[in-house]
Amino acid sequence: MTAHINQTSLYCVGTNFKKADAETRGKFSLSKSSQVLLLRDAKKNGFQEIMILSTCNRTEVIAFAKSPSALVDILCKYSKGSSEEFNNISTTYVGDGAVNHLFRLGSGLESQILGDYEIIGQLRNAFKLAKQEGTTSSNFERLINGVTKASKQVKNETKISSGTTSVSYAAVQFLIENCTNFESRSILLFGLGKIGKHTCQNLAEHTNNKNVSLINRSEDKIDTLTKKYPFIKKAYFKNLSQEVSKADILIVSTGSDSPTVIQDHIPVDKEFIILDLSMPANVSPEVAKMENVTLVNVDELSRVTNKTIDSRQQEVSVVEKILENHKNEFIEWHNYRRFTPALNALKESLHSIKQDEINFHLKKTDNFNVNQAEIISSRLIQKITSQFAKHLKENNSSANQSIALISKVFGITHEQIN
Repeated sequence: MTAHINQTSLYCVGTNFKKADAETRGKFSLSKSSQVLLLRDAKKNGFQEIMILSTCNRTEVIAFAKSPSALVDILCKYSKGSSEEFNNISTTYVGDGAVNHLFRLGSGLESQILGDYEIIGQLRNAFKLAKQEGTTSSNFERLINGVTKASKQVKNETKISSGTTSVSYAAVQFLIENCTNFESRSILLFGLGKIGKHTCQNLAEHTNNKNVSLINRSEDKIDTLTKKYPFIKKAYFKNLSQEVSKADILIVSTGSDSPTVIQDHIPVDKEFIILDLSMPANVSPEVAKMENVTLVNVDELSRVTNKTIDSRQQEVSVVEKILENHKNEFIEWHNYRRFTPALNALKESLHSIKQDEINFHLKKTDNFNVNQAEIISSRLIQKITSQFAKHLKENNSSANQSIALISKVFGITHEQIN
């Protein structure tokens, strides 16, 4: 049986802030539990390499697949949006384009806030979850490690991450610039996931406000932060309504699939500011209609005036040069790895032909020099496989067709090259 090439390519399929507003993105945002279910379903249905990135800016399925349609189907299966709606707001990257996208993503070039330094941690967490569920491989590991390495070099050697470069920092900047007497205002931070934790750290380290309270379902996260910042107070989830009523500012970062803050939680006797950093939105839409409430979501925070934006934009070309080197290094590694089974199978087939010829001449030719024949034929085999490897590298787009042709000519089986 001659080989049939298993043509899978790297795809990044998703939606982001460039094509969808916060409300629409919220329909396709996936909680951690939904991500786990999706990964398990994908594994059951034959996907060996797949991971999910779901943040306030984007939701993306990253996978090696034969086509993107199955990725769209499985994402929509576990989200609250339809495939029709998704197709109108989605972006698809494939092959080297997907690799390029991931390197740009990890360095903050594709973030709503240019230079966002939180995205690389979110990308690594997405890989970690996929690894726990058994849907990663050395391909993904090498890729994510390469993206991480590039991100570190970008952060160390450029100023792309100077100033307001995360949603959590933008939230604090918004409060400083828009709240009268900010430092005396009472702040309640609800939810201590990664963004909530970073918001707490930014409040503690970049402002003089000492009226900060934390509330979270898991109290151990509160205890960790109050030990580090003793002036921060601990609030209790069971007293949510009372704690909200005592605050002037509520920052919500709860990461739930449904609203965690409703109209009944909000006091009506004073001006009240709410920053919803969650995706999907965790503040009920009815709250925005309250006359005494100013509700700000992640898209509005991204428009915070940033004095360093011009200098960071000037760094983009420098960042792109750094990424190009790391990206090419991964592509070269991946291509070599992808072609190795076919090259080995070709070499094995040629060696078999060589041995048949040597055996033939041993019987037919007197004083046949086996050693000399071995040396010459082995050098020829090496030159042929090297030339084929060069062809595959230089003609990557048609590599599968070339491998299929060589397999047919030399009788290489599917098992030998996959």
